[in-house]
Amino acid sequence: MLIARLDKVSLRYGLSPLLEEADLQVSKGERVCLLGRNGTGKSSLLKLLSREIAPDSGEVWIRPGSRAASLAQEVSPASDVRVHEVLRAGVSAQEEEWRAQLEVDQIVARLGLAGDARMSDLSGGWRRRVMLGRALVAQPDLLLLDEPTNHLDIETIGWLEEMMLEFPGALLFVSHDRAFIRRLAPRIVELDRGHLVGWSGSYDDYVLEKRAALDVEAKHAALFDKKLAQEEAWIRQGVEARRTRNEGRVRALIHLRTERRERRERLGQVDIKAQDAAPSGKLVFEASDVWFDFGAGPVIADFSTRIMRGDRIGIVGPNGCGKTTLIKLLMGELEPVRGSIRRGTSLLPAYFDQQRATLDAAASLMDNVTGGSGDTVIIDGRARHVSGYLRDFLFPPERLRAPVSMLSGGERNRLLLAKLFANPSNLLIMDEPTNDLDAETLDLVEEMVAEYAGTLLLVSHDRAFLDNVVTSTLVFDGGGRIDEYVGGYSDSMRQRGERSAASPGAAPPAATARLRPAPRAKPRKLSFNEQRERESLPAVIERLEAEQTALQSSLGDPALFRERPAEARTAAARLQQLVAELEAAYARWAALESLQ
Repeated sequence: MLIARLDKVSLRYGLSPLLEEADLQVSKGERVCLLGRNGTGKSSLLKLLSREIAPDSGEVWIRPGSRAASLAQEVSPASDVRVHEVLRAGVSAQEEEWRAQLEVDQIVARLGLAGDARMSDLSGGWRRRVMLGRALVAQPDLLLLDEPTNHLDIETIGWLEEMMLEFPGALLFVSHDRAFIRRLAPRIVELDRGHLVGWSGSYDDYVLEKRAALDVEAKHAALFDKKLAQEEAWIRQGVEARRTRNEGRVRALIHLRTERRERRERLGQVDIKAQDAAPSGKLVFEASDVWFDFGAGPVIADFSTRIMRGDRIGIVGPNGCGKTTLIKLLMGELEPVRGSIRRGTSLLPAYFDQQRATLDAAASLMDNVTGGSGDTVIIDGRARHVSGYLRDFLFPPERLRAPVSMLSGGERNRLLLAKLFANPSNLLIMDEPTNDLDAETLDLVEEMVAEYAGTLLLVSHDRAFLDNVVTSTLVFDGGGRIDEYVGGYSDSMRQRGERSAASPGAAPPAATARLRPAPRAKPRKLSFNEQRERESLPAVIERLEAEQTALQSSLGDPALFRERPAEARTAAARLQQLVAELEAAYARWAALESLQ
């Protein structure tokens, strides 16, 4: 059953239209993810469906009798209003008072909220949960979520995923969280240069097919531009050529000029590169039995660790557990109540703070990057005009003198990255860097971080980002305990499960300097079948890798997606299976090898 529809909807703010005769249909029970670059109009599209704004032309249709509710991208501001009052405002005015109160009470229980709490007393994550409750209490047929995972910790994101999987209505959401998208969205719709394009299959299918489509588009544009250049050269020939001019060819040239003028260029990619400084000392941080509290129980209890040059450490835990406090302790901004922290030599830190406090909202973009000391920055030892440098981060020259207060959340994050990497560093500290970044910029930031030559401390709720860039994870396990695990977020969850299974009645282990392997049991010999399996696995792995290479080669041909889309989708799905099969084969081989 169709719940909502856009028919040839157009919407314009400023010079470029956000939507140009866009079409969209959402049916009951569907879960659709809306993707697109920052500033392309995704939030405006959700506002059209929630009736907050009206289109310039076209029709926005919501099934009569259906209710739409939304969760905005920005966190609800702190106020003295109590939670139950905020929730009550989401109930339809036609509801009887006793039924409305019952629905509010059910949402309070379901979301684990404190109904009498004031919004000003809640963290950003809890205020976001309250606003989600306000949307759900209306029992909507269409739920619109704009970046729902922003400001949520990993545990709450998991809770939200489960709730949305059970939601019976239609769900349309905007998100940059790849793990969240993979879990929830069987359908992807992209807003690209004013048009809505549907992509079949999963998020990973979309990434492959989108890359191929952009390659095809670039080739067509290059051929078009070449033809236009040839025709422009023809019409500029001498007097003799003008006497024999073909009027049909002239009209065709005028049409080409118009088409080129109306072609909307795709927004460029951020060019992110960190400047490497001279290496720090071998030891970066050493914490010994560190204890810290604010007078109401320990935030960090008896924590010890040693961080060496080149380590890549992820830090995860619930909102408010002390992740940022740990960073401040390591950096010397706070001092431990007891215990000690030793800092290495020659540290040149670059700090991406969650609140973007290092940006001066009243100052211009240019002054924030240069420190008000002129119009150049030193990049890789050479002076570069700040205009060209900021263009790498997608800021046009005409915006250089605009105040930071005029920027969106995603733009502020890009500016903070520009400021961060205008100076060399050998210690990169990033506190929730992925909030408000679109998927493409996030991929580039991830690539840059993965290639960073120095030491990395990363606080993040983005599970995919953590898995792809860190090699060790510090997990806040409650009561001030911090446990360390080898690998990224997924690795830490698996190891925690293994620990719990091994000691179901034991309390979680206290913090340790490095993850110490458990005492090994006496090794046993391989059975005959295990020996044969171990000997055959290298050949199996070689066969799987050969198939993987062949598929990657075929999927790199844009013609496959254009001429044989069903075959392309099958190949992309098989490529995903191969990744899992290879991981399993390598893991089994390593397990058997360890028994030798």
